Amino acid sequence: MIYKSKQGDLDLSKLTRLYPAVIVDMHGEVAEMSLEWVELYGEKVKLVSYILVFDFAPLHEDEKNRVTLSHETKEELIATMTEVAKFF
Repeated sequence: MIYKSKQGDLDLSKLTRLYPAVIVDMHGEVAEMSLEWVELYGEKVKLVSYILVFDFAPLHEDEKNRVTLSHETKEELIATMTEVAKFF
């Protein structure tokens, strides 16, 4: 199952986690937060981008092996999520 993304081909058969999130700027500190969090507290921070995180690291290990696709709008994020969902 290969998903062709802007950042290259992603082998979804090796995926361990897949989740949407947002990047926010909190007074100069940049952080990754959940979509639910930004719905509750989004007016207090600057939303930088919506992201879809493909994590290929083995579960319960500290290894980082992630690919993050960035989107300007929530609608773009949802469109990508819909495309990826067709593989499952």
